[in-house]
Amino acid sequence: MEDPFSVGPAAPPSPVGVVSHLLSTILPLSDGVAIAWRWPDALLGSIGDAWREVRSRAVAPVLRVAIIVCLAMSAMLLVEVVSMAVVSLAVKVLRRWPESRYRWEPINAGADPESGNLDFPMVLVQIPMYNERKVYKLSIGAACALFWPSDRIVIQVLDDSTDPTIKVSLLPVAFNQYKPIKSEFSKLATDEKVCSWFGDSNLEFLFAYVDRFSFQGMVEIECKLWANKGINIYYEVRDNRKGYKAGALKLGMEHDYAKECEFVAIFDSDFQPEPDFLMKTIPFLVHNPSIALVQARWQFGKYVIHFWLSLFSIVVVYGKQFVHFSIEGNCHPCLVLKKLLTWHFMDDFAVNFSDCLMTRIQKLTLDYHFKVEQEAGSSTFAFFGFNGTAGVWRTSAINEAGGWKDRTTVEDMDLAVRATLRGWKLLYVGDVKVKSELPSTFKAYRYQQHRWSCGAAYLFRKMAIEILKAKEVSLWKKFHLTYSFFFVRKIVTHLVTFFLYCVVIPTSVLVPEATIPAWGVVYIPTTITILNAIRNPSSLHLIPFWILFENVMAMHRMKATIIGLLEAGTFDEWIVTDKLGETLKDKTRIPLLEKASTTLSDRLNLPELGFAAFLFLCACYNLAYGQNYYYGYIYVQAVAFLVVGCGYVGTFITNP
Repeated sequence: MEDPFSVGPAAPPSPVGVVSHLLSTILPLSDGVAIAWRWPDALLGSIGDAWREVRSRAVAPVLRVAIIVCLAMSAMLLVEVVSMAVVSLAVKVLRRWPESRYRWEPINAGADPESGNLDFPMVLVQIPMYNERKVYKLSIGAACALFWPSDRIVIQVLDDSTDPTIKVSLLPVAFNQYKPIKSEFSKLATDEKVCSWFGDSNLEFLFAYVDRFSFQGMVEIECKLWANKGINIYYEVRDNRKGYKAGALKLGMEHDYAKECEFVAIFDSDFQPEPDFLMKTIPFLVHNPSIALVQARWQFGKYVIHFWLSLFSIVVVYGKQFVHFSIEGNCHPCLVLKKLLTWHFMDDFAVNFSDCLMTRIQKLTLDYHFKVEQEAGSSTFAFFGFNGTAGVWRTSAINEAGGWKDRTTVEDMDLAVRATLRGWKLLYVGDVKVKSELPSTFKAYRYQQHRWSCGAAYLFRKMAIEILKAKEVSLWKKFHLTYSFFFVRKIVTHLVTFFLYCVVIPTSVLVPEATIPAWGVVYIPTTITILNAIRNPSSLHLIPFWILFENVMAMHRMKATIIGLLEAGTFDEWIVTDKLGETLKDKTRIPLLEKASTTLSDRLNLPELGFAAFLFLCACYNLAYGQNYYYGYIYVQAVAFLVVGCGYVGTFITNP
């Protein structure tokens, strides 16, 4: 197409020329006569010549360097993805399951009648939470339903809540200051909002014990309810939130009853382990002294027949041991079955992966993380990043590694790295799945990704030298930790995804002097996408949306990565991911603390809108004057940024 904005031979115009041409076609006079929006040819030609000179001498060389760097990072990422895919496939084909690599046997209770339940090690179950008014019952109930001798398990709820309706009192008024009596409380119990908060069963309990408990916190009363049922459960609070989650876990392990426990299982407040979780994971630790951690897989879908499979596995695998330790532990088999029935049928809970397109995309990403990344790391180097929940640690390994530290926002990964440098092995067991909730609002997901990306980059900055100096690990494992795990997966991935696909490729259409080879634009990303898709065959239809949304999120991950590397800004900012629990399923049961804002200013995300405008301009230029077909991808990516920028992603919850 001939360039209308330059004098002499046709050449790609400057962006100024593109804007002028667009304005000349869309600004008519009131009488219908088009405006002749034409700059003098001499002036327009001078601007065009100046732009071409600057472009060839200054912009093009910088862009060429950026292309080379991005292509190098793409090649590094491709090698890493292919290697993990090969390992993951080999594990599947050769059936190298954890049970074939490590010893696993049911705990032999009943072999010595005099020992009773002593064959079962003491287990501490920690549930850290912070203002989790919507999900606290789920995690506590699931932990209390774990199938383990009641005298060999301790449930510890670590509540750092600051919300007064959770920690200080049950209602927005400090009733303990006014010494309420039962008659006054009975009036409050008729209030529809109060009833929707607590439910009829809890109101009956509160009414019966209002004088005794004096309006204690919601979480504390839930713990007391389970304690009255014979569960060994402790409710622990702190005066401050120093160290956030790591500080709470560290302080929780300093209690005398916690020091007696050989293993510690950790579940976040929105995680719901199956009753047989400990029966499947603890044997790996008992029979393999070199293992420090057993990590389970996060699950986001429904279990249709899992109850019957769990019951069948308990009866068949454990046989008479089931009846033996149930009786010896003052827990009749009928009561044990009742716990299982109660857990699986007390609430038809469906995790929220199908709430919206964003949660479906998250499920696709996390499924790949567990099926490929965690499996590959566990099978080759006995190392991977602890996910912070749904795992069981050996207490001695935590102590030997230096305990929980709050120097980063990824305290779980920090502990896993330090334990590995001490010679401990980490095991991922993909067959053991724990139900959990995905962030369903864009704001919550963005904060979560910032914390994970920034924390990992900052941890790499803090521990790179320490890893290289470690004496108890092989040189090959040091290389894996520093290069593959940290540098490629935690740094390169975020940088190349954003800069190449959202900056370099769009900018290259404005600078024809710099070209990107087809293998860097097409072949490498296609290969990476295919390797991701084959491990999620049921989500093939989501792959295009996954690509576009991941590119948008790459902007936030890139920013967080740079902040972590430079130890700048909000590198140590900890914002708890908001969980909605049953709010989406039944809005009237537990209303939100605040009404979701629907004002335009709160919905807009300006960085995304700015990039949408940039991409749209690049696509228009490429369509009009470009020699390739990048505009098809750029237009679609611009729409993705625009949709996210306008706030039309995730779920919106308002009070009924």
